[in-house]
Amino acid sequence: MRDYAIRLSTTGGPEVLQVESIELSPPGPGEIRVRQTAVDLSYGDVMVRTGAIPAELPSGLGSSAVGVVEAVGPARRHAVDRAAGSAAGFAVGDRVAYATVPFGAYATVRNVAASALVPLPDAVGDEDAAAVLAKGLLVWALIRQVHRVEAEETVVFHAAAGGVGLIAGQWLSHLDARPIGTVGSADKVRLAIDNGYDEVVLYRRDDLAARAHDLTDGVGVPVVYDPIGATTFASSIAALRPRGLLVSFGAVSGPVTGLDLSVLASGGSLFVTRPRLTTYLPDATTLRAASAEVLDLVARGIIRPNLRQRFDLADAGKAQEALESRATVGATVLIP
Repeated sequence: MRDYAIRLSTTGGPEVLQVESIELSPPGPGEIRVRQTAVDLSYGDVMVRTGAIPAELPSGLGSSAVGVVEAVGPARRHAVDRAAGSAAGFAVGDRVAYATVPFGAYATVRNVAASALVPLPDAVGDEDAAAVLAKGLLVWALIRQVHRVEAEETVVFHAAAGGVGLIAGQWLSHLDARPIGTVGSADKVRLAIDNGYDEVVLYRRDDLAARAHDLTDGVGVPVVYDPIGATTFASSIAALRPRGLLVSFGAVSGPVTGLDLSVLASGGSLFVTRPRLTTYLPDATTLRAASAEVLDLVARGIIRPNLRQRFDLADAGKAQEALESRATVGATVLIP
């Protein structure tokens, strides 16, 4: 088959994803052509397809993938771009990954800014890197930057059996923290425990706030990480200790609306933040350092990819449908 990409010209169900042939131009100044070997599947891709995340249409999908350098564009000559050009350091045949680029990862080949690429260590396979890098960088930002989790801290992480939640549980356990995970169904409890969570709460049935206070001698937890949104907002707030922090980084159940700020005051002068990963990765140097930390943890077996599903890239619609229906567990990759 010729090179192709998955695109959408309108929002809707999985059927709006279309396979289109592409002919790529040579990489421009500061760009690298990457022959892709594995593409990460994220819930953000679903939200773009459905229109929950606005995107200019027609559009590609996906922002994280792994591949091999196929061609290197000329160095950038403008003074403003000199650092990015000189920092590239890539050659044809190098294994590379990216996780913070504009939509378009659902493709067999693409041109990517060299400043967005990171080298892959030999000890980490392509599919594992695709499954981990974007999610691992998000966890890095959440638990090492947004709130720096320390040993013996008790924290709450919602969606503990999801791709991000599993990595978070492993990393938090490595830090000797005490993570409380929440899951939506009983069949995911064991998976969360096996990936580092000390306690697991069924957020649709159990009283998270009561459990969090029981485990902290009535004080509450310093931080709650919540990608779910509307349905868990109240319980997340109630689980916090005075001056605690709610980190809202997703809205799978819908956005939080109509927030009465007095709730934060009555809860004990609470804080709420909505972080964006790119804010915590402002330049190529930070990106490479953070990526190296994540990939080192993978190479050492501290972060385990939990790669459970693989789909052909051409079947991206089926893959998204499985993810959207919560039929998947752990990570999913698309194989060009």
